[in-house]
Amino acid sequence: MGLFNVTHPASFLLTGIPGVESSHPWLAGPLCVMYAVALGGNAVVLQAVRVEPSLHKPMYYLLSMLAFSDVAMSMATLPTVLRTFCFNARNITFDACLIQMFLIHSFSMMESGILLAMSFDRYVAICDPLHYTTVLTNEVITGMGVAVTARSFLTLFPLPFLIMRLPICRSNVLSHSYCLHPDMMKLACADITINSSYGLFVLVSTFGMDLFSIFLSYVLILRSAMAIASHEERLKALNTCVSHILAVLAFYVPMIGVSTVHRFGKHVPRYVHVLMSNVYLFVPPVLNPLIYSAKTKEIRRSIVRRFRRVKIMSASNMSDDSLPTTLFLTGIPGLEWAHIWIAIPFCTMYMVALAGNVALILVIAMDNVLHAPMYLFLCLLSLTDLALSSTTVPKMLSILWLHAGEISFGGCLAQMFCVHSIYALESSILLAMAFDRYVAICNPLRYTVILNHTVIVKIGLVGIFRSVAIVSPFIFLLRRLPYCQHHVMAHTYCEHMGIARLACANITVNIVYGLTVALLAMGLDSVLITISYGFILRAVFRLPSRDAQHKALSTCGSHLGVILVFYIPAFFSFLTHRFGQHRIPKHVHIFLANLYVLVPPVLNPVIYGARTKEIRSRLLRLLHLKKISV
Repeated sequence: MGLFNVTHPASFLLTGIPGVESSHPWLAGPLCVMYAVALGGNAVVLQAVRVEPSLHKPMYYLLSMLAFSDVAMSMATLPTVLRTFCFNARNITFDACLIQMFLIHSFSMMESGILLAMSFDRYVAICDPLHYTTVLTNEVITGMGVAVTARSFLTLFPLPFLIMRLPICRSNVLSHSYCLHPDMMKLACADITINSSYGLFVLVSTFGMDLFSIFLSYVLILRSAMAIASHEERLKALNTCVSHILAVLAFYVPMIGVSTVHRFGKHVPRYVHVLMSNVYLFVPPVLNPLIYSAKTKEIRRSIVRRFRRVKIMSASNMSDDSLPTTLFLTGIPGLEWAHIWIAIPFCTMYMVALAGNVALILVIAMDNVLHAPMYLFLCLLSLTDLALSSTTVPKMLSILWLHAGEISFGGCLAQMFCVHSIYALESSILLAMAFDRYVAICNPLRYTVILNHTVIVKIGLVGIFRSVAIVSPFIFLLRRLPYCQHHVMAHTYCEHMGIARLACANITVNIVYGLTVALLAMGLDSVLITISYGFILRAVFRLPSRDAQHKALSTCGSHLGVILVFYIPAFFSFLTHRFGQHRIPKHVHIFLANLYVLVPPVLNPVIYGARTKEIRSRLLRLLHLKKISV
């Protein structure tokens, strides 16, 4: 730092996405998923190329380099992005910011160079296939990798020194959740012409030349492909380029968009700049492994073969001889002729459930006033409603409309686990909401102290842990049973007792455990909710004013409506399933089972939207603003 006698701040402040700071914790979830997909997907591609001899070819070696640069890019941005969005930890030291800036720009340029090398690989494979292995030897591929790495580091090596020479005295607040050269140089209170000119020179001489060279290589590839006499051979040759073209578009289109907006979109809102920069950095590492896994047959086969091998090894100590490979869901027995017509209201209800719950989540996430315990619990309820309906309805509609009733045994167990665990989680959230109403009415002065955000997070984690813990044994109880070729299940989705009744063995343990889970989870929750409302009613009727009594009870109206919507179909379905086995037609059982996974997700947002003034007013305001903007 003594090299330049200028003023630098000790640290910078990262801002995430300006204008939506209150929603950063909600955006952290999708960002974590994107990082997990990027790191996991690229790691799978690297492992597949490493262990599969058939993938030891120039094209796949270059793909490994691309996957490595994607992993490195993700790791360069991961620490500061998650700290900023999850914990609002915005500080980053000046030196650490310089290092991150250098790494992000270097790995981005490296990815551009690798895409150029991959276009050369496609050019040689199509235009000179006889010399492909001679031209692209392992030594040449290694040389390409070294050249791309050296070019990136040597070209961008001056950037930290160009920043260090600038005095930064205007502000120390950056507009991203990571450090970039254009963002840092704008904080300087000195002439930044050299930085701007060098940045433009790097952009044109590397990324620009790479893109032009890729375009030129594809012109030559198209000319050679069109010269092929056979139409099938022509398509086959061009098909080998599809994955690379998609990867090029995923990388360069966001980059060109960012550069265009940055240079000429001075009046574009800041959050648009930041969002486009995030897309440019986060999307390619996510899409590249998905593109190559989906479009490249050899990689897809290698990954599938690898997972099958792992599955066989993990199941080697279990007796799976009697487990069916697939099961067949018939839909609603006795009403097969009406499946198409039944699916229409089911589909409509699903769309309403998706739209209503997403609207509730957005309204609560975007409004600081609604970040109160009651509304955070409501947000959790909406998330479970989305999960419950999305776990069952798509398969249900495919059965009713397309007669696609086949489902793998493992997929059926997974759906069964999700349905029961999400249902148990929703019951625990309703219990937590009852506790929220109890504290708000019986101990209002300590409401925000008792139900702070930490307590709410702990309640949510306990609910998830309880649901997973009590439902997990279902999987092992079903896998221990022999099924003796009984593969047809009269239902629209997989549930515990429906699968158990296919077994040709005693299922008493399954019945007893299922009944225990129902009583100790949903049954105990409903009893505790009843007790909490007993205390609430006692506290309300002690209030001296009739208006105060009415106001206190009105805050519980939405919650009571949701409880009735959730528990009445569940208990009715449970009672008819247990005690009305031979008296009530089968199609009534199945129809009721469909309703209790559809009705609560549909009615919950409607009830809270209609009964809760704060949510209703903000929904109307949001719709009004959208209407004006249109």
